[in-house]
Amino acid sequence: MNRLQSELRRIDHRGYPAYKDLRGSYDFGKYVLNIEHIQGDPFASPSSLSVKIKGRAAGFPKEYYNGYDRKTAFEDFILRRFSFFAAGISFKAKGSGKSGMVSASRPGQEIMERSACKVDESTGDIILRFVVGFPARGRSIDAGELEKILFRLLPGVVEKSGIFKLFTENEKVKLKEQIELSDDQKTLRKAVGENGFAAFIADGSILPRESGVSERPMKNAVLFKSPESMRVTFELPHKGKITGMGIKKGVTLIVGGGYHGKSTLLQTLEKSVYPHIAGDGREYIVTDATGVKLRAEDGRSVKNEDISLFIRNLPNGKDTKNFSTLDASGSTSQAANTIEALEAGSRLFLIDEDTSATNFMIRDELMERVISADKEPIVPFIKRVGQLYEQNGISTILVAGSCGAFFHVADTVIQMDRYMPKEITKAAKEAAADYPLKMHGISKDGMCIKSTDNSQNMDNINENPEIEINGERKVKLPKSDDRTKIKVMGTDGFLYNKTNVDLRYLEQITDAEQMLAISKALEYLIKKYGGKEISLNLLLDDIENLMEKKGVEALTGRGSVPDMSRPRRFEIAGCINRFVK
Repeated sequence: MNRLQSELRRIDHRGYPAYKDLRGSYDFGKYVLNIEHIQGDPFASPSSLSVKIKGRAAGFPKEYYNGYDRKTAFEDFILRRFSFFAAGISFKAKGSGKSGMVSASRPGQEIMERSACKVDESTGDIILRFVVGFPARGRSIDAGELEKILFRLLPGVVEKSGIFKLFTENEKVKLKEQIELSDDQKTLRKAVGENGFAAFIADGSILPRESGVSERPMKNAVLFKSPESMRVTFELPHKGKITGMGIKKGVTLIVGGGYHGKSTLLQTLEKSVYPHIAGDGREYIVTDATGVKLRAEDGRSVKNEDISLFIRNLPNGKDTKNFSTLDASGSTSQAANTIEALEAGSRLFLIDEDTSATNFMIRDELMERVISADKEPIVPFIKRVGQLYEQNGISTILVAGSCGAFFHVADTVIQMDRYMPKEITKAAKEAAADYPLKMHGISKDGMCIKSTDNSQNMDNINENPEIEINGERKVKLPKSDDRTKIKVMGTDGFLYNKTNVDLRYLEQITDAEQMLAISKALEYLIKKYGGKEISLNLLLDDIENLMEKKGVEALTGRGSVPDMSRPRRFEIAGCINRFVK
């Protein structure tokens, strides 16, 4: 402490670059302050700092951060408090540019591992990472204002956030409840999978969000209530019995009129691959953690992908077993997205008719009569969806509002009626029976059937080939540059040097912090494997192992990045597949 004060007085009123002399560690008794990166001028990105609260001083019960799930929930709780209190002291010190800014990561509704807060399971030490705008008068150092931040304002924030004995009784209860919620969510997720369900939505859940730009629950929304035929009960360690709608593995169709909640239900399932905080309305909703939202993506690049399961016999003779394009159509892009999700290990597809390529999903009888099968290279998804589950265990949850053809292949049909679900599988099947199955080229079990029209050269288009998932497809990343510049653009993507990596259609990316981690994962892989042909899954496994052992902050090779959240392998795979040219 004394050393830092001496340094501050020494550099006061000097040119702003003299702040760089402050880099290092300073013992404040209960915690150690680390000044890791210092901004170049008052208008640049603020300086990166961290505090390490010693385990003895923090004094939290060890059982609160024992195991990955509890640890993540604990870190989330501490970070939210720290961020809240840090906002209260921001800009209380004055100066030019970003002088006086104090900011920490502000988590959304999801609970996930973040670089901004880490706890050591063995010692109980807590590390909090944040940024501070070092004060200046013009472009000269204002050491007095920085001393005000570091010695008068920050200690209170650190202690109120990370010292257990300073918590009020109510705050201690809230922390305990978050740890117990984590236990319940872990148990629920395991039970849902073990009992043959792809997803579970608890009764009383709130599905609608506040607005298109807010993930907070809508006020006065209709509470979810499961239909009797789909209601299941699970026993949780803290909450006890919980009931809700279990969506079985297989092919599930969500139907209903416009504005009745079909897409809202699907969007809820998309985001429920992550656990949510108490009060979100989705804290007891669980989706298979490997669930991937699929859609059309006109204009995306595809490199060396085998899309022959869905597209073959192109009129130009182009090989679809090793297909590349810089500008994929809607159907081609959705085919590629589907195959890439399979390669990365997804066991559940989430699809909305509204964002799908129509010709990828279905061909009706009239079109098949007018345009013979030998003239159509696309094998629609409806002819593969049942096969994917029967042969490979890949479930699908599909929203359909205008096409009833999927009634034939669905195992379960859910109707949304004024935001309330009804199970109408039997009625839907009876109605579908009035329409010939052959018009869709499928059998009763959802498999493809051969045409009986000998005049059509089918070239095996409608046959059921054994679906082989190439988990060892190789990709070649470019060689690493000496210097890499990355600029994150929210959840839309990022600039990697001069290359725009467009990820806006990876709809399960939660926030800019996750996007930053994805960009850093790409940078890590390029530095390690650039110029080599490497199995995609080997790359993904390497990244996951790294994060598992050393945390998401390990993606940077240094510990000074305060704003990253851990991404899934599926979004990292999506980034690699769109980056490789």
